[in-house]
Amino acid sequence: MILRVLTVLVLVAGLGACATFSMTDEERANQIVQAAQMTVQKFKASNEHPMEQYRALLPKAQGIVILPGVVKGGFVLAAEGGSGILLAKDASGRWGNPAFYLMASGSVGLQAGAQMGDVVLLVFSQDAVAAIIESQGKLGADLGLIVGTVGAGVEASTTTNVGADILAFSQGIGMFAGGSLEATALIKRNDLNEAFYGQAIGPADIVLHGAAQNPAADSLRAVLDVQ
Repeated sequence: MILRVLTVLVLVAGLGACATFSMTDEERANQIVQAAQMTVQKFKASNEHPMEQYRALLPKAQGIVILPGVVKGGFVLAAEGGSGILLAKDASGRWGNPAFYLMASGSVGLQAGAQMGDVVLLVFSQDAVAAIIESQGKLGADLGLIVGTVGAGVEASTTTNVGADILAFSQGIGMFAGGSLEATALIKRNDLNEAFYGQAIGPADIVLHGAAQNPAADSLRAVLDVQ
């Protein structure tokens, strides 16, 4: 069964690779940052009810994972994947620079269909941000974090959100019945980090220590800072 989930994940990753085959890593990194900014702006402007909660909670978040254009599909066994970025607030409460990640997720249950959309994870403590960076395990059990999900459009709320370390919001097109961000892992993209910052650097130095900057992320950071 694990092999079947991994097979679907490989197919999902392959779809993304085909779409961006002609891009350099630097171009791909810049595209992800631009798409992330559009996702934040779209979520802020959305009239859908779950986005009211998103707007209310964003100022309280200590970190954010933005995953534009996530692909999700399957029948009974499902897979979800897409590249995105992780940012965290610095000591002054301002958003720092992004580190690049790949989200890979597999789940089993009563689910069918396909979806492409945007996912945003709000992270409510610096400890949770550090846990994501220090481990590439699954977001829930492996990291000892409580993950809540709020759907917009095709997904409905699947957990209570009280005390959640991470709260996931999604908007998408298509149809996906059941399932959520189960067995989800965030895997660091060292290739995109190096391409974006022009040096070999890891997520901890970027997100926790502010050791790298790129003006290409300034517009995104400004959008996040606007209340």
